[in-house]
Amino acid sequence: MQLPPCPVCGQPIHPHTLVCPCGTELVYLPEQGIFVTEARYCGNRAQIGCNWQAADGPLCLSCAMTETVPDLVILENQTLWAETERAKRLALHGFLRLGWFTAADTGARPRFHLLAEQTSMQGAVRVIMAHADGEVTLNVAEADPALRAARAKDMDEDFRSMVGHVRHEMGHFVFWRLSQNGAFLGAFRSLFGDERADYAAALEAHHANPHPAGPDHISSYATAHPHEDWAETFAHLMHLLDLADSFEAAGLSLDAHPGGTPAYQIADTEALILRAGDIVIALNHLNLSMGLPVPYPFVLGPGVRRKMALVHAWMTGRGSYQ
Repeated sequence: MQLPPCPVCGQPIHPHTLVCPCGTELVYLPEQGIFVTEARYCGNRAQIGCNWQAADGPLCLSCAMTETVPDLVILENQTLWAETERAKRLALHGFLRLGWFTAADTGARPRFHLLAEQTSMQGAVRVIMAHADGEVTLNVAEADPALRAARAKDMDEDFRSMVGHVRHEMGHFVFWRLSQNGAFLGAFRSLFGDERADYAAALEAHHANPHPAGPDHISSYATAHPHEDWAETFAHLMHLLDLADSFEAAGLSLDAHPGGTPAYQIADTEALILRAGDIVIALNHLNLSMGLPVPYPFVLGPGVRRKMALVHAWMTGRGSYQ
């Protein structure tokens, strides 16, 4: 993620910023990746802190994709909604950098349903994150860091984040959009397997007897079914892209990678993985020196790298038209 300058003082600012330290009210233009001072605010700016520019209607590109918001009669859902939308904007930022969902992209957009586990009418309800035919359901309860940490411990997960959830479910959306292309399906099945295998049965078998990730899967969950393998691989490619991009945007460098082509412009997936991998090793080392969990506790085996290359090719339009 880049750090565009404030148009008044020139200070590099994180794209979520509403007001520069110099006092300037900022509006972020997501397609251009810049801040301006004169533009229509997203209609959700005051309510959830969205700083993106309004699109065709009262809402920005990201907020307009949300068809259902959580039950706001429950006051804590307001904060959870804001944090979920923040994670969604962060994830969509990467899509825009790759040319998805821009004005030039004529493909389908995702439709989001952001649901809470606590409601005023039904009390506690179960919310399952999922994708179906272009609709993405997210559980805003996962925006609570304490709850998320507890569930990560219960499920023996080393990594669990809200933006990770968004990227995973968006991976399912991307598959749905790409699967209308027969060339994509052929390439997908040659690496990931046949997605027509019984999904419910596969998940039941996985939960009864989960398999370790091994060299061909990024996570244990990826072994459950080709759909989940794709979504997990997709999410991790987007993680690595943004890690490398943010590292360089912060003005950091490594001897092995002193700079050059921006991460989102790298066509060679292996080169991208090597760059991001060196950054991850450094970040993990820094966290370990402070006694903190490592930010990226994954090993990218040869099978995972081949799968990432396929995801990367189709996300960047090198496989075929999306």
